[in-house]
Amino acid sequence: MKIPFARPYLTGNEQKYINDILTNIRNGAQTSGDGPYGKKCEQFMEEKFGARKVLLTTSCTSALEMATFLIGIKPGDEVIMPSFTFVSTANPVVMAGGIPVFVDIDPDTLNIDPEKIEEAITPRTRAIYPVHYAGVSCAMDEIMSLAKKHDLWVVEDAAQGVGARYKGKYLGTIGDFGCYSFHETKNITCGEGGALVINRDDPKLVERAEIIREKGTDRSKFHRGQVDKYTWVDIGSSYVISEILSAFLLAQLEALDEINLKRMDVWNEYAERLRQFEASGIIRLPVIPDYAEHNAHIFYILFQDQDA
Repeated sequence: MKIPFARPYLTGNEQKYINDILTNIRNGAQTSGDGPYGKKCEQFMEEKFGARKVLLTTSCTSALEMATFLIGIKPGDEVIMPSFTFVSTANPVVMAGGIPVFVDIDPDTLNIDPEKIEEAITPRTRAIYPVHYAGVSCAMDEIMSLAKKHDLWVVEDAAQGVGARYKGKYLGTIGDFGCYSFHETKNITCGEGGALVINRDDPKLVERAEIIREKGTDRSKFHRGQVDKYTWVDIGSSYVISEILSAFLLAQLEALDEINLKRMDVWNEYAERLRQFEASGIIRLPVIPDYAEHNAHIFYILFQDQDA
C-alpha cells in the first residue's frame, strides 16, 4: 500500500475555471500572469485577510526573494531566523550577500524563541524572518516589539500558515511583509505558487514590488494605462504566476475555510488517538499556545530521548 506524501483537496471548481480559460483562448483568454483569475485571487486575500496589498508569485521562495530585495539586504547584513526552518528562508539572504543568523527555537512550539532574538542582534542586523511552523503562530507581539526597538524589518515566512491567526490577525499580515506558499503540500494549493503580502502603508514600496516582480520593468503601469510603453527601471526577476495556476488557486481560496476545517477534524482525531501515548511518556504532541489559531497544516509528534 502506497500512502501519498500529499494529496490536495479538490473543490470541484478547479477544472471548471481552467476550462473557462482553455475554451476561450481563441477569443483572447489570457494564459500569462496578472489576468482576471490572478486579480481575483489577490483581491480575495486582501479582503479575507485584511492585507494592504497582495501580489501572487511563483512560490513562497519567490516572495521571500522579493521581500529581501525590497528591504535592501546587502553583503554583510545580518538577518535573524529560526534554526529550524526550510532552506527557502535562508537562501534569499545568502543570494543577496547577507548572513543568516540562526536562533534556537522554543521547544514547545518549535518556532523561533523571542527571548533568544535580542541576544543575536548586532549593529549589522537588518531584519527578522520568523517562520510559523506547522501553521502555528510565532509570538508576534514580542517579535514586533523587538523590531520596533531596534528598527528592524519583519518578514513573516507564513508558507505553512495560510488561514491561521495570531490573536485574531491572519498570519502574514502582522510583519512588514508576509510570504505564502501554495505548493502541492500546502493546505491551499495550485501545485506551485505563492504570494507576497505587503503590510506597510507605503505606495512606493508597492510600486517597487510590482517592478521587481515584472523583471525590473514598469509593465504593471503599462497594463493599467499609466505609461505608453514599459521599460527596464530596476532589478527584478520573473515572479508572475500563470493565469491557469491562478484559476486553480481561486477555486482553492474560495474553499479556504472548508479545507482548513476538514484538516482540523483530521488533526483532532490524531490528537485524540495519540493522547494515551503522550500520557505514558512515549511521545509529545504539538503544543498550541492560547494566542494561536492554527490551520492544521502539520500534525507532528516528538519522541522522547532514550538512553542507549
